[in-house]
Amino acid sequence: MQFQGEKPIFLQLAEQLEAGILSGAYPEGSQVPSITEFAATYKINPATALKGINLLVNDGLLYKKRGIGMFVAEGARETLRKRRSEDFYHDYVETLVREAKNLGLTLDQLIDLIRRGFYDVH
Repeated sequence: MQFQGEKPIFLQLAEQLEAGILSGAYPEGSQVPSITEFAATYKINPATALKGINLLVNDGLLYKKRGIGMFVAEGARETLRKRRSEDFYHDYVETLVREAKNLGLTLDQLIDLIRRGFYDVH
């Protein structure tokens, strides 16, 4: 995991954990690395690691087993998938459709462009 850019490290850590949950690297019910492990591995302040983990706890994606550690909650993957799909819609699709309308494209033309991009992009 490489931390870069202007986005706070705790947010980048939370996003990396979310990506691991979505990809199956951290299956539901599995334990995630501890705050101490994150801090040592990535040479970050433990408070920063805790802040990133707590974002996922507050979202119900992780839960704590007292004295054992943090675990991926049941349903976390589907929750993330739904949330990211909705974010994708608002961040990209709405803008795409608005621009297509501005260009006078029909729905069929837009779908053809999306198909082209879907299959041509590597």
